Amino acid sequence: NLIGGSFVDSHSSDSIDVINLATQEVVSQVPLTTKEEFKSDVFAAKQAFPSWRNTPITTRQRVMLKFQDLIRKNMDKLVLNITTEQGKTLKDAQGDVFRGLEVVEHVCGMATLQMGEYVSNVSNGIDTYSIREPLGTVCSGICPFNFPAMIPLWMFPVAVTCGNTFVLKPSEKDPGASMILAELAMEVGLPDGVLNIVEKNTML
Repeated sequence: NLIGGSFVDSHSSDSIDVINLATQEVVSQVPLTTKEEFKSDVFAAKQAFPSWRNTPITTRQRVMLKFQDLIRKNMDKLVLNITTEQGKTLKDAQGDVFRGLEVVEHVCGMATLQMGEYVSNVSNGIDTYSIREPLGTVCSGICPFNFPAMIPLWMFPVAVTCGNTFVLKPSEKDPGASMILAELAMEVGLPDGVLNIVEKNTML
């Protein structure tokens, strides 16, 4: 689990094997996250929200600019992990990462999409305006097994660049890509608690 910026071992006594489909070997084990650990993930995201929402959009964009660069540099590592855990060919796994990377590139220009609108004198003496704000609650995403990198990258980069915090639940069949992406996000400066990862939980 990734809780508040730290990778922590689960206290659960139950786990699920992650199988290399080509060899049928067990490559890792995913713990069944406890209720307390799940609550800690959500609490960490709540705690991080006020500071992150008040972080300038340009600062949040710069984190994503560094993040997309680091994804490119670690493409081979991500591709190999996807092939090992999910069973895709190397070419398909590369496409998986690249399609997610396109979303990260898109959020690097999020500032213009965050702009509100202003219309003066819509009626006598009345002006109207709209502003775009983070949701104000912890966002979350539950990922399927078929696109281990693309779907997480469709979820959390958009949410966090808009100023939200996020709890990600990768598939227990191939969680490695999400964990690698989380490591890269923290390496480029995503603050503690903005992105949290919960492994398989009996409540989910």
